[in-house]
Amino acid sequence: MCGIAGSLSLDGRPVALDEVRAMCGVISHRGPDDDGFHLGPGVGLGMRRLRIIDLETGRQPIRNEDGTVWVVFNGEIYNFRELRRELEARGHAFYTATDTETIVHLYEEDQADCVKKLRGMFAFALWDARRRTLLVARDRLGIKPLYYAEAGGKLLFASELKALLQSVDVEGDLNWSAVSRLFTFGCTPAADSIIDGVRKLEPGHILLASPGRGVRTERYWDPRFEPEYGRPEAYFVERLRELIEESVRLHLVSDVPLGAFLSGGIDSSSVVATMARLDPGPVKTFSIGFAEPDYDEAGHARLVAERFGTEHHELLLEPDALEIIDDLAWYLDEPFGDPSAIPTYMVSKLASRHVTVALSGDGGDELFAGYDKYRVEARERRYRFLPAPARRLAGAIGEALPDGARGRNFLRHLALVGHERYLDASTLFRRDQKERLFRDDVFALLAQHDPWRAEAQHLAAANGRWLSALQYLDLKSYLPLDILTKVDRMSMAHSIEARVPLLDHKLVEFAATIPPELNLRGGTTKYVFKQAMRGILPDAIIDRPKHGFAVPLGHWFRGRLGSFVRELLLSERSRRRGIFNAAYIERLVRRLELGRELDFHVWTLISFELWCRTFLDERVGVRASS
Repeated sequence: MCGIAGSLSLDGRPVALDEVRAMCGVISHRGPDDDGFHLGPGVGLGMRRLRIIDLETGRQPIRNEDGTVWVVFNGEIYNFRELRRELEARGHAFYTATDTETIVHLYEEDQADCVKKLRGMFAFALWDARRRTLLVARDRLGIKPLYYAEAGGKLLFASELKALLQSVDVEGDLNWSAVSRLFTFGCTPAADSIIDGVRKLEPGHILLASPGRGVRTERYWDPRFEPEYGRPEAYFVERLRELIEESVRLHLVSDVPLGAFLSGGIDSSSVVATMARLDPGPVKTFSIGFAEPDYDEAGHARLVAERFGTEHHELLLEPDALEIIDDLAWYLDEPFGDPSAIPTYMVSKLASRHVTVALSGDGGDELFAGYDKYRVEARERRYRFLPAPARRLAGAIGEALPDGARGRNFLRHLALVGHERYLDASTLFRRDQKERLFRDDVFALLAQHDPWRAEAQHLAAANGRWLSALQYLDLKSYLPLDILTKVDRMSMAHSIEARVPLLDHKLVEFAATIPPELNLRGGTTKYVFKQAMRGILPDAIIDRPKHGFAVPLGHWFRGRLGSFVRELLLSERSRRRGIFNAAYIERLVRRLELGRELDFHVWTLISFELWCRTFLDERVGVRASS
């Protein structure tokens, strides 16, 4: 696991090594053990290393035999030993025992198609000196991040946005399209960042760049939901068990101590159960609890830990956990509307005292239809049979009710059809609310962008089965932009490598063949996954209602932290920035104080304000409006 950065000259001017060093220096938390650089004509590659495999000889950048191909790499290739044997049989000579070197020699055989043979999580940049070509690649699901920008006659790339901000050529204007999406869905877009001109390489994509030929991106993988209806239920149950065990076994490859994040849900519990079966020693597990009973899952995690004899570590979070929010803004790198970043940060901190690698259960809800919103959509789809006049009347009544009025959202949903209904349920601030939240000149900039368009395109790209379409959307959007972003940034903040065995692409491809009726059956989510875990996990874990990684922010903000939100969001510093309508924020804060459920709305505002203070206000040349 590492952080990578680099620069490619597109106009013939030399690359400054000091700039690449500065980019790597600001992401040293991603790799505190070592750094390394390669400087060639018109190119500079840099990395920060967290030693996981081949502790002694795996120093990057890694080269081929004659020094014409160089790579910097962030992630893990789980099938590297198999690939290495094949490459050695073809005559390639290895000088390290690391998985990184596999990429160099595989590239020599297959060029850009090398990514198709890699099984793992990765973001890497490879320089081919003979072809004068830079290949940048990101793993299929977006587990590892990669930002890039064309600025000052060069291509800059790095694992985190803040690294690119070290270049004077990245001006740092706000990207209003990204701001609009942030306040609609809680995170920035798949292909763009909060900074104008800084892009994200999307999951399952490669980037190719050459002086004189410019920069282009290509997609090399995409999940395809094609249910296999001719097979019995038992086939899917047994094959799922086999693939989970295979994936977890691959994810246990490590030369440093490793453990697991354990929430007590079926996903993380299935990973821990499989680890316990494969690992001869007790598995180290790590959990977060809350004093508020409605939010606390520590008891379920303890049940799993006792069942499988793990070495269990637990931390109870109190409101003073918010003392770390300035750190969150720095490590999250972009504004982020999901407050579960707080417990993810704290459980990573807890784990870092004991291990360097932690497996998690992320991805199970998308693959096996575990979200309650899928069940809600199944219920609300019945509304489409209402006569159009009745739907319109219900919608008009709902719109006439004030924000927060009981029944308002239900009536509004009766009027919506197709993708609009599903996307509206996932929306933080709707267009009319954003019009009141932002100042007029800022809203005019936001109104030029439609955050729903890309989401609707993902839904349309699926195969027509409504549940498969929603799963495809979440694999393309919510999973990489929220879940995986949170896990990567919060674990890396403590130099922890987080691995996600349920997102092995072979397992994902199999899951996409499961008929949707076996994922959501009679109101039971994750039906086939639960059947696969029956007899392995305690029934109490399999059958308990789903409980997301929720944080009792409302309780905290109405209790010991009562003045925090008001002082932050209504501060003179925030007002001077000229982005928000203070009167509307005052109204939101008052509703929060009265007990309304506005945790995600208010947290998105908090995250944006803290990001502005950390990056926008402190950096010369960064502008809030145009």
